[in-house]
Amino acid sequence: MWKLEVAEGHDPWLLSTNDFVGRQVWEFDPDLGTPEEHAEAEKAREKFSQNQFQVKASSDVLKNLQLIKENGIDLSIPSVRLGDREEITCEKAEIALRKAVRFTSALQARDGHRPFEFSALLFEQPFLVIALYITGTLNTILSPEHQREMVRYIYNHQNEDGGWGFHIESHSMMLCTALNYVSLRLLGEELEGGKDGAVAKARKWILDHGGVTMISIWGKYFLSFIGLYEWSGCNPVPPECLLLPSFLPFSTGNLWCYFRTIYIPLAYLYGKKFVAPITDLVILLSEELYIQPYGEVDWTKARISCLKKDLYKPHSLVENVLSSVLYYFAEPLSTHWPFSKLREKALARAMRLIRYEDEHTGYLTHAYVEKSLNMIANWAEDPNQDSLKRHLATVPDYLWVSEDGMKVQNLGSQLWDSVFATQAIIASNLTDEYGSTLRKAFNFIKLSQVEFLSCRLYKPYNLISIILLFYFGFNTKGAWTITVKDQGWQVSDCTAEALKTLLLFSQMPADIVGDTIEVEQLYEAVDFLLTLQSENGGFSAWEPVTSPQWMEMFNPTETFGGVMVETEYVDCTASVIQALALFSHLHPEYRGKEIETSVAKATHYVENAQMADGSWYGNWGICYTYAAYIVLVALAAVGKTHRNSEVVCKGCDFLLSKQLKSGGWGESYLSCRNSEYTPLDGNRSNLVQTAWTMVGLIRAGQAERDATPLHQAARLLINSQLESGEFPQQEITGASVKTSMLHYASYRNIFPLWALGEYRKHVLLPKQNT
Repeated sequence: MWKLEVAEGHDPWLLSTNDFVGRQVWEFDPDLGTPEEHAEAEKAREKFSQNQFQVKASSDVLKNLQLIKENGIDLSIPSVRLGDREEITCEKAEIALRKAVRFTSALQARDGHRPFEFSALLFEQPFLVIALYITGTLNTILSPEHQREMVRYIYNHQNEDGGWGFHIESHSMMLCTALNYVSLRLLGEELEGGKDGAVAKARKWILDHGGVTMISIWGKYFLSFIGLYEWSGCNPVPPECLLLPSFLPFSTGNLWCYFRTIYIPLAYLYGKKFVAPITDLVILLSEELYIQPYGEVDWTKARISCLKKDLYKPHSLVENVLSSVLYYFAEPLSTHWPFSKLREKALARAMRLIRYEDEHTGYLTHAYVEKSLNMIANWAEDPNQDSLKRHLATVPDYLWVSEDGMKVQNLGSQLWDSVFATQAIIASNLTDEYGSTLRKAFNFIKLSQVEFLSCRLYKPYNLISIILLFYFGFNTKGAWTITVKDQGWQVSDCTAEALKTLLLFSQMPADIVGDTIEVEQLYEAVDFLLTLQSENGGFSAWEPVTSPQWMEMFNPTETFGGVMVETEYVDCTASVIQALALFSHLHPEYRGKEIETSVAKATHYVENAQMADGSWYGNWGICYTYAAYIVLVALAAVGKTHRNSEVVCKGCDFLLSKQLKSGGWGESYLSCRNSEYTPLDGNRSNLVQTAWTMVGLIRAGQAERDATPLHQAARLLINSQLESGEFPQQEITGASVKTSMLHYASYRNIFPLWALGEYRKHVLLPKQNT
């Protein structure tokens, strides 16, 4: 039976700066669990498989069963059900709210963090499987039980047409269909394997759509690593770009951090034209996946081939010209002196930067793609080096088990989930339900704050490390990551939400929170946030905006949008406004004038970002609903409501215009891709998006205008609550880079809880007291 181990780090190759607080790793123990518990887990697996085309995301059942048992919280409060015209009373709302608080409290780990799945992208797992296959560690890092659950996950998310989508709700694409097919074969599945010939069905989809020469660019690179594709069929990734001076736009230090941390190891592998030893299985795959014999493929033509289903960002004319110049002229010259010496120098620099990234993140790296690439690059340089052993030790940090199987996560969202869950519980105002949950959460958040260089370097400072620090940017002391402290990558909205949570704690009695945080830690968080504000008032996510937006025309990814350079985000800016406004209110003594100016500029930025219909585009949630919610909350934090702001009124009107007959809201992920509001098929409502909208409208003062839409939405939430106090899993609601939809398993419980708390406090109680 699977068990989630928390805050453990027994492997001698692991590194930590805070005793592994927040670490979450699944381990298999054949002797664990009672027959009843085994049966319950199997029942959840069967239920998911039976409904895999109706609800694509898991409900995190295995983890929930474990933590509910460990925490021993009573979840037996009877449910509330409301009639269509029945008035919602404070008492009935409180019952539903109390049930939600208890269920959310029951899902806290012993170190105070909230373990939840953070996944959904269907190319994550194949990348890691390929990396482990190349390094010869597939069967040592992944036990038979791991591999069985991985295979289960792949089959559970195969579309009815035989293919796999970009994410679990997407139409089938060559990239993920080919990669998941390869992954299945590497994991031991036979040619006719899977239920109802699932492997053969996938192979037919691939061949019917032109074979793997039609795969998008990332797939071409990863297949080249294992010898299943030729480097001559790939667009160049010249490592010489790493030698460009920083004042040039194309210097890698000026690129978006994710693009940069992927480009560096990819350029290293491309520059070496690395190919792992060809195995018999790879030879078989080369016969299975092409519509012509492998030796007859026109690789020059394949270089520019991409299935239309895969293509989100077509190459611009400028990018095509640049790629052709590099392909036909620059790359052939790189093998001849003196250009070969330049290539050697560039490869050496690439490896230094890879090592720096590894050390700065405790070998967790920035995210899943970088993890696989850095592992392969380390193996390509020296299969026996210690850095590869440290990489392998952190592979379990990426793996997550749910009723749909084992998947590779984006990394983890421990901090993000924990601060939102904590704020939601505080919003309930049910102080008698808090118990120790807030005290443990406070301790986790406090221990997760990044300290200057502590997460970046695991060795004494030297000249190279100092130069690299400046190469990558700026002082991140006081920040928080989306995941754990040891990963080290600062994020603005994660920092803002963590700061806001600590500020809320500071206003609560010591018997609830326990220890206090040093005020200097709050100051450091503010200092970090202020470094991320641009001249236009907006806040970026990871690093200051330093590069021109026109560089997006060189986006080579084919499948992502907005990935070349850092930019400002409405949703990040809204989180920072809330945190700085609250901080300034509680601590006017620190940088008061600067914060006042910063908040004013940020407020102006989000107001100007509003579209003609009253909406905002959301980058990290789906999509216009998420952005409108978080912006309305931010504007309310600086005193702007429907009473005094035309922007707020327009934002409320936009949301109200999208309310469904059910009383809820439901927006499709297609809004993110198409930059146009798109409702869910069949005008279905989504409880998370309904909760977002409720909170935004309530903070904007909608109850004073007309509380009817809020009552309708609250009725939907209350009547949708399950007996346990949780809310059902529906469509995924996280997003990034236009096309990458994300499953935050925590959202289905956190935000309905939060909305009901706001509804009771700001709608029902004032009405009762009048």
